[in-house]
Amino acid sequence: MDTNEALGALGISLPTPAYLAGLLIFGVIGFAAYRYGRKSSRPVATWGGVALMLYPYLVSETWLLYIVGVGVCAAIYLFRDR
Repeated sequence: MDTNEALGALGISLPTPAYLAGLLIFGVIGFAAYRYGRKSSRPVATWGGVALMLYPYLVSETWLLYIVGVGVCAAIYLFRDR
């Protein structure tokens, strides 16, 4: 029995490389936004960074990961002066 088949029988599936890449990209962007928001006292950047770092734990679909990530990044950019 293959490892993937054994995991599948248990109801566990491994993430795709595209999902892992998105997780890494949005996690790094979130960490940078969090640090920037803390240093400049900008709550939108701070909480947007926290959201970017944590939302992948709630999203299991790759396409949804990228849509939500781009949306949060856009919100941080558009509301950066607040």
